[in-house]
Amino acid sequence: MQSQATLSARPNLTARVHSALRVLDWRNVPVMILLGIGAVLMLLPFLWMFAASMRPANQAYQLPPSFFPTQFNLDSYRAALESPIPFLRMYLNSFIVAAATTIGVIFTSAMAAFAFSRLRFPGTSVLFGLLLIGLMVPPALIVIPLFFGMAAFGLLDSLWSLILPALANPLAIFMMRQFMEGQPREYEEAAFIDGAKYWTIFRRISLPQMGPPIAALSIIVFTSSWNNFLLPLIFVRSFDVMTLPVGLTALSDSFGSLSLSVVMASVTMCVLPLLVVFLVAQRFIVESIASTGIKR
Repeated sequence: MQSQATLSARPNLTARVHSALRVLDWRNVPVMILLGIGAVLMLLPFLWMFAASMRPANQAYQLPPSFFPTQFNLDSYRAALESPIPFLRMYLNSFIVAAATTIGVIFTSAMAAFAFSRLRFPGTSVLFGLLLIGLMVPPALIVIPLFFGMAAFGLLDSLWSLILPALANPLAIFMMRQFMEGQPREYEEAAFIDGAKYWTIFRRISLPQMGPPIAALSIIVFTSSWNNFLLPLIFVRSFDVMTLPVGLTALSDSFGSLSLSVVMASVTMCVLPLLVVFLVAQRFIVESIASTGIKR
């Protein structure tokens, strides 16, 4: 019986292979090869970072460089966690700032996008144009006004000084508004005729359809907030409030010239949350695109 099942399974497998080969467009093979080579080249720095974090400090600068660890030495990770710099506290601070910023930006940008897309009031186009101008302003130009504003409210050297400035995000509002412009309005108009208020329409009809931009925006906002270096460098002074990008420089200075393996171990631990967020949010993007909106 087992041999008969094996023989019957082989034709099915062969048919699937032939079907996949027929679907494959051989004209795309060179492009796929080039993309594969590019992907390998992009992975090499991460492989070297992980390999360097596993080496002893005296072997961190070995030549030629190796991209795979020869042994699993966790001394660098232990040194980073046990250093005088409160690494775990800075890790928690970065997570709090990134999570709070992501939730706040999604909430505020979704409401602003609903107002720009669904509500008609005097000056809508002018306000949206001013919002687009904000996309062309370099972040470094607004650091000084932000510094004086945070000092006036007594928020310097606190996590609020890193969260509040990020809540007004023109790019997030633009992305959400453009997505809503492409969505059908039949459900919203029917709810409005039935007597639903704008808040009810936004919360129960418009917001559930925003799965794809929310997932994509979560990756962008969380990554940018996690990697933010300029604002923490200027607004934060104490280690209890410091985030990881600034903390890594302090960690490097505390270990001196033989700190490469410890710094690479710290950077490896810093990259892990970004990989998790990207993988999880990528799954939600696919699911949201498959089940969002009205088929037209």
